[in-house]
Amino acid sequence: MTDFRARAADGLADLLLCPEADLAERAAALVAPDAALHAMAPVDDLAGRDAWAEAFALPLRRAFVGAHRRMEIVIGGESVREDGGRWMAGVGHVVGDFHAPLWGVAPSGQLAFLRFGEFHRIDAEGRIDRSHVILDLPDLMRQAGRAPFPRLGPEMLWPGPATHDGVCPERGDGAASLAVVERMLGDLHHYDPETMASAGQTGEGGAWADDMFWHGPGGVGSNFRWEGFVRDHRAPFVGAFPDRQGGNHYCRIGDGNYAAVSGWPSMTMTHRGYYLGVPATNRALTLRVMDFYRIAGGRIAENWVLLDYVDLARQMGRDVLA
Repeated sequence: MTDFRARAADGLADLLLCPEADLAERAAALVAPDAALHAMAPVDDLAGRDAWAEAFALPLRRAFVGAHRRMEIVIGGESVREDGGRWMAGVGHVVGDFHAPLWGVAPSGQLAFLRFGEFHRIDAEGRIDRSHVILDLPDLMRQAGRAPFPRLGPEMLWPGPATHDGVCPERGDGAASLAVVERMLGDLHHYDPETMASAGQTGEGGAWADDMFWHGPGGVGSNFRWEGFVRDHRAPFVGAFPDRQGGNHYCRIGDGNYAAVSGWPSMTMTHRGYYLGVPATNRALTLRVMDFYRIAGGRIAENWVLLDYVDLARQMGRDVLA
């Protein structure tokens, strides 16, 4: 029996690789006619398979010479959220020579690795009927020499899992992996504003491994260990959005030693302080979020995070693509 995770990933790869004349036919085999796509800004919401192919897959094909997907994580399972459903989720890069504009991002004419996160719900016929996708356009701008945000942490090509087993994992307990993440999420909102410490996060019995890696979106970058995470992401973020509330997820799945969660939006908050070059606006904001985790020894060893910062900046009154 074909693994539904691999079938979805292979079908999505084919949308970039097949002859353009065959795109509609390949999309028909993969995507349900009334499928809904919820993408990062400025694409936002698309209704129906034709829009899915023509307004999302086709622009990617035309922006990148030799466009193809390099996957680092492909997992799947039944969501434990109220809506349920069988989902495939993944992290990867669209790779090619970036030679034509893409949703307002001017091309570099050179090789680019456009990172993305994705969640796709699979219907009873094996087709995608709902998708959520974040392509990290700010990081693509950085690669083209036009970074839209001041840098918090080191910016780099996202690595895959250290164990090199993130694509359709065969080992591990998905339910146990998700339980570690859910325990962490339950404790994360309660913190000491002076130290940024939260009970249950670090130290003996903590959810995070001592040598954790955290990889964030363009503008935030990557960091190492809890101290680096606090310095480069947690402290600036909580300082700017002290009332933030998160965890409003449409999907949570565990698969082997991996887990993934996503909310659309996941977070609500008020912009109370300077963040990524934008002074406080006191506006009520929302944030679209995707998190992917690798669990080792009952703790979170690695975390890859997609945040729709084009949409967040838009809500703060800044058009980063312009």
